[in-house]
Amino acid sequence: MNKIESSQKSLPVFNPCAVIPVYNHEHAIGVVVNAILVHRLPCILVDDGSSAKCAAVLAALAAAHPDQIILLRHSVNRGKGGAVVTGIEHASEVGFTHALQIDADGQHCTDDIPRFLAQSAARPEAVIAGCPQYDESVPKLRFYGRYLTHIWVWINTLSLEIKDSMCGFRVYPLPPFVALARRRVLGQHMDFDTDVIVRLYWEGIRVINFPTKVGYPSDGVSHFRMVQDNLLITRMHATLFAGMLLRAPRLLARNVKKFFRSRSKP
Repeated sequence: MNKIESSQKSLPVFNPCAVIPVYNHEHAIGVVVNAILVHRLPCILVDDGSSAKCAAVLAALAAAHPDQIILLRHSVNRGKGGAVVTGIEHASEVGFTHALQIDADGQHCTDDIPRFLAQSAARPEAVIAGCPQYDESVPKLRFYGRYLTHIWVWINTLSLEIKDSMCGFRVYPLPPFVALARRRVLGQHMDFDTDVIVRLYWEGIRVINFPTKVGYPSDGVSHFRMVQDNLLITRMHATLFAGMLLRAPRLLARNVKKFFRSRSKP
């Protein structure tokens, strides 16, 4: 039995929380948090080196809901990936089994949270990955640009199982995530979402795609850096491609097994 299989079989009772990386989203975060708390889901907020104004909003939220919100702070901005890893490692340390990752800007549909959690409770070993259904607010360049990443992900997994690797609305089982984060440095910025889901897939974690409505964003704040983040994403795809080549025999064997299992079902 490998370490990933062992961690999956040792999962305790389903005990989820939300992890929200926050960087200067003071206008939207209160609405997002209140919408999450309606579903009685504890929140871990990670202040990723925000401005004093945003930091004060987060402090007020935590003070208003001390039994439901944990506030963690980075003294300097580490990027979305760094903030999510901080939040998930803390979630694991305090006894949560799963973390629902959601963005702070209000683009994700919080009404879908119960459905995400129900899927995760039914399949606690899997990643429940949001598959965006966009409204008219999505920037066309970003919408079509995502398909370049989709193609690279399908190449780097030798599979079509991951429908959208860039959506930051998903539920992780914590043991395999934490084990992966302790073995290697994951993407720290906008390369994080794709990097982590591909690597979890490589390690045998099932990915379940779940449709969810996505808008852009309620507070008008985007931290996507056109040059830096595109360079990071390009480097990530190249690194993952090299990793895929090393894993290709195992990935192909896994896909063949899946194919014959599906053919054998009545």
